[in-house]
This record gives sequence, C-alpha cells and structure tokens, in this order.
Amino acid sequence: MSAHPKRELPHNLGSVDQVPVGEGRAFGVEGEQVAVFRLRDGSLRALSAVCPHKGGPIADGTIDQQVVMCPLHQNAFELDTGCSTTGAEPLQAYNVEIDAERNIILQMTERSVGN
Repeated sequence: MSAHPKRELPHNLGSVDQVPVGEGRAFGVEGEQVAVFRLRDGSLRALSAVCPHKGGPIADGTIDQQVVMCPLHQNAFELDTGCSTTGAEPLQAYNVEIDAERNIILQMTERSVGN
C-alpha cells in the first residue's frame, strides 16, 4: 500500500475587488463552498463556508483580524486555522493569496478519484 501525498491545486476565483474590505464572499470550488475574507489590512483568509453547527453562511459573518462569527448562532472561528473559539467543530482552512494581477488564488488539496 503506497501513500501518495496530495498536492494543492490553485484555483483562480477572479478579482479581489469582488470581496469588499472587511467582508467575506462565498465561492463554489470543486463542489465545495469556500468563504474568502478580505481583512482590513488587505490580506485574505479562506475557510469552509458552511457552519458545522446549523449550516449558517460563514461568509456573511462578522469578522475582525482574528475571527469570524457565524451570523446564525454566534459560533466563532479563527480565520487562520478554522478552529472554533466557542466549542463548535472546526472549519477547513485554505491557503489563499492575491496574485500579481490582483486575482484571488485559492489552494485546494487534490481529491483522489474514487474516494
């Protein structure tokens, strides 16, 4: 049995300008919903877009430099790691950056076929 390391594949989500500073937007990527947040310092963070508690829209949550708060039941998640600060299941965190053309580039781990 051989283990193949999964590699990250870049996904161009379009212009960073579609995410206002201090807010989040949800994107469908590879069959998953991903919330991309543009912090007040201009940096980006990306997490799973659906709260594990009751399916709340994480992209619509309130953010600061460290956490996003789910708009439904105020579960809070660290923007860097996806870990909950309120006891909920964690969210998946993704690597995200802005390229030279000011596009959002999301790194998503390659899925294995048949799994």
